[in-house]
Amino acid sequence: MAQRIGVYGGTFDPPHVAHLILAERAREHLGLVRVVFVPCGTPALKPAAAAPPEHRLAMLRLAVADRPEFAVDDLELRRDGLSYTVDTLRAIAVAAPGAQHWLILGADAVRDFERWREPAEILRLARLAVALRYGVDPAESTATLSEASRARVDPVPMPRLEIASSDVRAEVAAGRSIRYLVPDTVAAYIAKHRLYRDA
Repeated sequence: MAQRIGVYGGTFDPPHVAHLILAERAREHLGLVRVVFVPCGTPALKPAAAAPPEHRLAMLRLAVADRPEFAVDDLELRRDGLSYTVDTLRAIAVAAPGAQHWLILGADAVRDFERWREPAEILRLARLAVALRYGVDPAESTATLSEASRARVDPVPMPRLEIASSDVRAEVAAGRSIRYLVPDTVAAYIAKHRLYRDA
């Protein structure tokens, strides 16, 4: 039986508990043996990250350090130019031949999926594990996807939880505690390196 692997990309600026909960829910719901977090290098459709890549990578490694089923791959940070998910999935497919892959997406990322580079090729390389917003009809969560894309979606139920990295950055800039929004190790790293003070 082929290994089932989740691929979770994002800026992770910073990584927070909702990222970890989605990864864990996808792992459990889909029977994934591993979830690989891939911090984005230079996003093609989003603003540049607030924290430098080396800090985002370090925080992500701290965030998943206690979960043997979670791993971090810095391949996008090592690649020049804009980061495209299709290139990442191709590289991961080569590294894990024969594995089945799921691309883990938050509900917000789904809205732009059809604008990504080579969405059809992404769907050939991986199924989509899409976070369901609490209390929102699954069909509504994937309404922006084409019929072909929806056929490759596996919904992942999520608890009622609304946290965004921008919220965490705003709390830091305002001088408020981010305890329980991010792992303690990430909070300590942010404080030590004085990140997001001017967010």
